[in-house]
This record gives sequence, structure tokens and C-alpha cells, in this order.
Amino acid sequence: MDKSPSEKRQHLRFDKMFPVRVDSILFGEIPCVARNVSAGGIFLETHDPLPLGARIRVCFLTPDQSAEVAAVGEVKNHYFMNYVHNGVTKSVAGMAVRFQSFEDESQHILRDCLNRFRVLH
Repeated sequence: MDKSPSEKRQHLRFDKMFPVRVDSILFGEIPCVARNVSAGGIFLETHDPLPLGARIRVCFLTPDQSAEVAAVGEVKNHYFMNYVHNGVTKSVAGMAVRFQSFEDESQHILRDCLNRFRVLH
């Protein structure tokens, strides 16, 4: 029997919107909104996703604003979604980033945060 998509995921995750600062040596600072975070990566909503393979630094406060997470990652996928909300067609663009390393205690902070704020499927 095939597993559902949520059972195939390797990491706990939480779905919560919050601002994220993205820095890139080649592309500068890019304002983004986090949509989905796991220990392995993050989905960032942005009007102009960076190129696939771009290395970036991602910084954000935990949802309870008790600590900051700083990680280095790579843009792995682009997403462009159209949907209808209250009869109005809308769209979202973004990029999936795989974390490659964390600064200071960020990995432990993120894991603790995921345990507290995860979405149960």
C-alpha cells in the first residue's frame, strides 16, 4: 500500500506565515514570507524566486518570537500556484529551499520549535 504524502515526509513541519529575511551574495536581500518549515528546509513565498541552485542565508524568528533561526540553504524548486479565494483568482509564487547548515544553536532552536508548533495530519 502506498503511503500518503504526509507519511513520506522525513521531517516534522509546521505551516504558519511569517516574514523571513533572505540574503544572497549574488542577489542581495530579498523579503519573503515563510509558508511551510521543516528541519530540512523551508517554502518561501516571493514574487521573484531566485535561480535554482542559488545559495542563500535564511533568517527568521520562531513563531513565538523567542529566538532567531539562521541557516544556509540552496534553492531546490520553484512553485507558481493559482487559486480562487472568495470568487477572486489569486496566485502565489515561491521557492523551496533545502537547509544545508545552521548557525550557532539554530538547528536545536528549530527542532524545539517544530515539536511545539507542528501541524498534525
